[in-house]
Amino acid sequence: MDHFLYRNGALYAEDVPVADIAAAVGTPFYVYSTATLLRHYHLFDEALEGMDHMVCYAMKAASNQAILKTLGDAGAGMDVVSGGEYRRARAAGVPGERIVFSGVGKTADEMRTALEGGIRQFNVESEPEMEMLSAVAVSMGKVAPITIRVNPDVDAKTHAKIATGKSENKFGIPIARARAVYAHAANLAGLEVIGIDVHIGSQLTDLTPFEAAYQKVADLTVQLRADGHTIRRLDLGGGLGIPYERSNAAPPLPTDYGAMVKRTLGHLECEVEIEPGRLIAGNAGLMVSKVIYVKSGEGRDFLILDGAMNDLIRPAMYDAYHDIIPVVEPEAGTEQQPYDVVGPVCESGDTFAKRRMMPALAADDLVAFRSAGAYGAVMSSEYNSRPLIPEVLVKGDQFAVIRSRPTFDEMINRDTIPEWV
Repeated sequence: MDHFLYRNGALYAEDVPVADIAAAVGTPFYVYSTATLLRHYHLFDEALEGMDHMVCYAMKAASNQAILKTLGDAGAGMDVVSGGEYRRARAAGVPGERIVFSGVGKTADEMRTALEGGIRQFNVESEPEMEMLSAVAVSMGKVAPITIRVNPDVDAKTHAKIATGKSENKFGIPIARARAVYAHAANLAGLEVIGIDVHIGSQLTDLTPFEAAYQKVADLTVQLRADGHTIRRLDLGGGLGIPYERSNAAPPLPTDYGAMVKRTLGHLECEVEIEPGRLIAGNAGLMVSKVIYVKSGEGRDFLILDGAMNDLIRPAMYDAYHDIIPVVEPEAGTEQQPYDVVGPVCESGDTFAKRRMMPALAADDLVAFRSAGAYGAVMSSEYNSRPLIPEVLVKGDQFAVIRSRPTFDEMINRDTIPEWV
């Protein structure tokens, strides 16, 4: 569910007409709904009620500080994957004890930053990382709390570029080697082993791969405890998908996911962490764009928008589907026609949809890309020297720009031309 609905023939973001935002900030832009963000966070929190747990938002999905503060003030922790994300979370007011540091390539500087500022745990991905983290912690007179990410070799049945739990993926240690790696970690002076971490991929639409992975984690927990390790926390990652195409069957609900977690892991009496990103932010955001031209081609018509692949790269990168709807609601029974929906970037890949059935549109009409709140703004770029587009947050009948569109001068003046050129 989201809070982007038609009223009296116009698309609204909560209680704000989307067209009013477009008039104020220009197009293209992203807009997020506070009510949707909070609803999705609370769904996960309530799904795990009765278990000791923390919902740590995977901020790589959408990392604007206004979003982080909204979720952090509601009680969310943060899952970060870089020093920059750690600093963003702290700048948004999230305390270190609610921040989990994931990622396969943590540097010594990033480790020091987190140890100085406070950290809930590091999710360690390899033995060399373990050894470096221990050395950094010892040099600072600290002990780093860690879980070790195990790769359960479970096929998540998702897009190859967002699968992370198979044996050929770069993430974690093979679960078959876990006992040896945990024994090594226990002998490193700068580390405190507190649990196990697992994450098998993103945009999963079936609970079966989750349950297979979590059962392996349950079995490993018993083994590691028998080996003398204190396993008190299980980080289960994220990955539950959202329905990008509304005609498709809906993925499992957070309540179904929570019930599966309790059934599979509840007997272990561990604290549980989950790290949803897409399901919290995805349907909480739209990208709004304007039609520049309607172009007739050989056997097809093109909607050429002012938004492009540099603004929303998911269709070009993942062949991802987004519902694209007009901001002015079509009348019932309006005839539809097929369009190729494209942007102005000089790449054939700058195509959002092919042969998409839509009502007839004209230059200056506004369209909205649904389910664009996750992996939209955060993956955008200035390709073709196109400025990053604004982000807007709505709460009730209020809206504010939470990231401004840079001017061309601001963008160009970041370059430095050496005297010798």
